[in-house]
Amino acid sequence: MVGTLRQALDLLGGVILGKDTQLRLSLACLLARGHLLIEDIPGIGKTTLAKALAVVLGLEFKRVQFTNDLLPADVLGVSVFDAAESSFVFHPGPVFTNVLLADEINRGTPRTQSALLEVMEEQQVSLDNSTRLLPRPFFVLATQNALDQAGTYPLPESQLDRFLFRISLGYPDLDSELELLGRSQTAGRPVLPEAVSNADEVLDLQERVDHVRTSAALLRYVRDLLDWTRTGGRFVNGLSPRAGQALVRAARAWAFLDGRDFVLPEDVQAVFPSLAGHRLRSADGSGVDLTAILAAVPIP
Repeated sequence: MVGTLRQALDLLGGVILGKDTQLRLSLACLLARGHLLIEDIPGIGKTTLAKALAVVLGLEFKRVQFTNDLLPADVLGVSVFDAAESSFVFHPGPVFTNVLLADEINRGTPRTQSALLEVMEEQQVSLDNSTRLLPRPFFVLATQNALDQAGTYPLPESQLDRFLFRISLGYPDLDSELELLGRSQTAGRPVLPEAVSNADEVLDLQERVDHVRTSAALLRYVRDLLDWTRTGGRFVNGLSPRAGQALVRAARAWAFLDGRDFVLPEDVQAVFPSLAGHRLRSADGSGVDLTAILAAVPIP
């Protein structure tokens, strides 16, 4: 199973060049049953990453382009009256899939953004007095443009907290960009790799991640990190208990990708910046130095 994950990372690395850490964070996010927010400028490869991840893992993929006139029904689905049957028939929206790409999510209105809240947390859709479960696994990968770009709506804190990680791809390094420029492409699109897994295997991997061991000392270390963000008036709000649970799940996934069945403090430190960066706002309005938090809390 771990060999499958390594093969998946190698294949993804052949599509998204020079971004090994971001690719590993993306895969760890899925294994931890989380959702991923990618914030960057257009044209960096955010959409390509989402497609490649779904293809490599053999998962069903759907995409929603968020715009300011997108309605919740366009995402969740809608019931339409069928005259022949004299009843309403539910037509599922694109959210009924394994991997949902919410492209440029901050171009959608707050009303439509909030339509994803229950979906991301409960993995179900409640409409017309009925609750419909989503396929498993279910993974939302949302892309977001910089907030200073025209036509964007900032995501509320309640929605940001639904994302396990927020990452940025950034520009490729010089060697990767040279290789990218020299590649042959079909219709201007990168050639995606073949699948090395399927939905059932991904569910099994998620189950195995849940059983990666965490020692009492490791849990105290996570507790101390949470407490440091809540004391001293450094941040508007510290990390919540839900964020703490998410940090443990993410560290388990990171350790699992290393082939271990136990979590080390280094695993927590590896995922902490991507988990905490979008959840913390400094009280004085300055930037948040996540490395300072890790440096301030003693390692067990």
